[in-house]
Amino acid sequence: MRVIAGLHRGRRLLGPRGQAIRPTSDRVKEALFSILGERIMGARVLDLYAGTGSIGIEALSRGATHVTFVEADRDALRLIHSNLRQCGLEQCANICACQVSQFFRRGTQWSGPYDIVFCDPPYLLTPEVITLATDWRAGWLADNAVVILEHGRKADIPSVLGPLSQVKRYDYGDTALTRFHVTPKEAQSA
Repeated sequence: MRVIAGLHRGRRLLGPRGQAIRPTSDRVKEALFSILGERIMGARVLDLYAGTGSIGIEALSRGATHVTFVEADRDALRLIHSNLRQCGLEQCANICACQVSQFFRRGTQWSGPYDIVFCDPPYLLTPEVITLATDWRAGWLADNAVVILEHGRKADIPSVLGPLSQVKRYDYGDTALTRFHVTPKEAQSA
């Protein structure tokens, strides 16, 4: 695993040893940041099911100002800490060591509101994430926020998730990215 572009381009990141963590492939990561384009500059990012932290670190390398990583797996948390330290990015990040469902229940902003949310759950948990996403709290999402859900290609993803509306779906082999947007009015009343 490596950082693809930006300030830390080419930097190798520590990866998982077993099958418990499934990092986003470089091909899908490149597609994700192509979809986001210039939105990444100055963005506050929420990385749900952060795994190794490679997506959030890529975002920081490309100009995001802050990333909140949410991860429960102890091995993954160690990787996130190590990879941030290796890149000298500890000051630009918060790490929330909990289940995503706990993060949602706490209602803590953790440096929000977020301009970009990336969610890469274990594919079996995609239905749980869909349910959680309908409970976004006021203030979590910035005006015109973008939410990207990575999921299995065969997953049935609804067109509306609470204040989010599906904009487009991108398929890459067995993996898909679905992009959602929120309008300023919905962000205020969610």
